[in-house]
Amino acid sequence: MSTAAHIVPMSVRLTQDTRDRLRAVAAWQKRTAHALAAEAIQNLIEQKEREHAWNQGCVDALNHCDETGLHVTHDEVMTWLDSIVDGNELPPPVCHV
Repeated sequence: MSTAAHIVPMSVRLTQDTRDRLRAVAAWQKRTAHALAAEAIQNLIEQKEREHAWNQGCVDALNHCDETGLHVTHDEVMTWLDSIVDGNELPPPVCHV
């Protein structure tokens, strides 16, 4: 069994201007427009997956705070961050009710 990814075709509609610009960039980089488009799509997917994971982490943290009441205040976080900038880093604030 091969470990190579199975490649399947996909059609993407582009404006003529976008297609021309993609071809120009491909020519500069001595690559195919297809290779650049595939790379751009892969990068977009990875970025959107990171955004989703970040957003889900925020939702999970908010739900945890709602369930437990544990939190730190804005002032506590700002005091801690200011201490880092000042070069006298304090321990991070501890969650409390």
